[in-house]
Amino acid sequence: MKKYKNPLVERYSSKEMLYNFSPEKKFFTWRKLWYYLAKIQKKLGLNISEDQIQDLKNHLYDIDWEKVSFYEKKFRHDVMAHLYAFGEKAYKAKPIIHLGATSAFLGDNTDIILIRDGLEILLKKLINVIFRLRNFTLEYHNLPTLAFTHYQPAQLTTVGKRSALWIQSILLDLEELEFRLKNIHFRGVKGTVGSADSFKKLFNGDLEKIKYLEKKLSNKFGFKNVFPITGQTYDRKIDSQILNLLSNISQTSHKFSNDLRLLQNLKEMEEPFENDQIGSSAMAYKRNPIRSERIASLAKYVISLSNSSAIVSATQWLERTLDDSANRRLVIGQSFLAVDSILLIWNNILENILVYPKIINKHIKEELPFLITEHIIIECVKNGADRQQIHERIRIHSMKTNSKIKLEGKENDFVKRILCDNQIPIHEEKMNEILNPKNFIGFSSEQTIEFINKKVNPVLNKFYNLIDSNQPNIDI
Repeated sequence: MKKYKNPLVERYSSKEMLYNFSPEKKFFTWRKLWYYLAKIQKKLGLNISEDQIQDLKNHLYDIDWEKVSFYEKKFRHDVMAHLYAFGEKAYKAKPIIHLGATSAFLGDNTDIILIRDGLEILLKKLINVIFRLRNFTLEYHNLPTLAFTHYQPAQLTTVGKRSALWIQSILLDLEELEFRLKNIHFRGVKGTVGSADSFKKLFNGDLEKIKYLEKKLSNKFGFKNVFPITGQTYDRKIDSQILNLLSNISQTSHKFSNDLRLLQNLKEMEEPFENDQIGSSAMAYKRNPIRSERIASLAKYVISLSNSSAIVSATQWLERTLDDSANRRLVIGQSFLAVDSILLIWNNILENILVYPKIINKHIKEELPFLITEHIIIECVKNGADRQQIHERIRIHSMKTNSKIKLEGKENDFVKRILCDNQIPIHEEKMNEILNPKNFIGFSSEQTIEFINKKVNPVLNKFYNLIDSNQPNIDI
């Protein structure tokens, strides 16, 4: 009988994110923590030999998984299982492994390392989404399109101005991600309840040696900051903050997927659809937006998981309670894997996203006549007409046009009606001039270019080394 397989592992996530939350990386990191702990302890004068340090180093990566499984079944304790299995390999060092430490020394410091490394993986993908959207925005910054409020035609904007809104949301997420990376803290060496009592005894009450140990150990793993105080674990509020960030990225991506699916229904934009791709098993003509739908589906999952970490943070007891453990094993890794999947799909969509200017222009022509009424009034007043009389004539023609469109399925003949009305003094040439869609986009193009130059390009210049080298760079 086949066993259940996690879709995030089998179908969606990248190799680098899967490795980041793999047993190999987790338990190799445990061994590295043991190794560097002993190495620094030796430097600080504890009775640890160079042979023992070398023994630990020689066996960092040769985990006997069967032996670990045997010990875990025996002890019902994962840290002790790995401690015994490591001790059998590095037998010279067995007496000094885990000296003064507690399980949270391994678990929490490793979790912080995995979270940091996971954020860095997401950072690269996020930057590439921004870069691709930036190119798209520049390409279409001046293409008029209908803007919608309440999903009803409103005024005009541009395709690029709309995509700039997507970028703006991502920049908010990026700002938060940078903040979390900059301020992430190592748990350090705090002992069983955070008081460092075991290390006080090891170093005969020398607090400076404990501070040195903690600083050197954190530096070995790339951390500048160490929590000054903890309970047995680091504050679970950190997990809640990280999952809130992942939820925010998911909210942004979901908004994009919603917009693209609405526009695909209008046939104005479309996600890539491959030559042999099948949209429906029954309806052969269908071009279902499966990529966007997958983003939305995964985003809902991540958003729901963020509530779980909030509950864990709120319900911890005193210095620690273990009802966080199983939950954290699930939600942290799964959230990272899902957001990684989302960003992979988003980048994939943007590589070959399709825009249909003729359909966009068709929709503008269907709605634009109703958007120009104020311009007609102004032009007529300039030609000596009474504003209220013109307003009333336009209102009558608008109602009749709407009625024919909705009740009879007729095309919008509002402009023709206006031009044929002798009581409305406006020339056809002036009407055609007014009907140019670019007269109705306001400062959309200017706003977009300024936004790209002032907000987006500085970010991309800052993270230029993370941008995929095979991507074209569009300038304006």
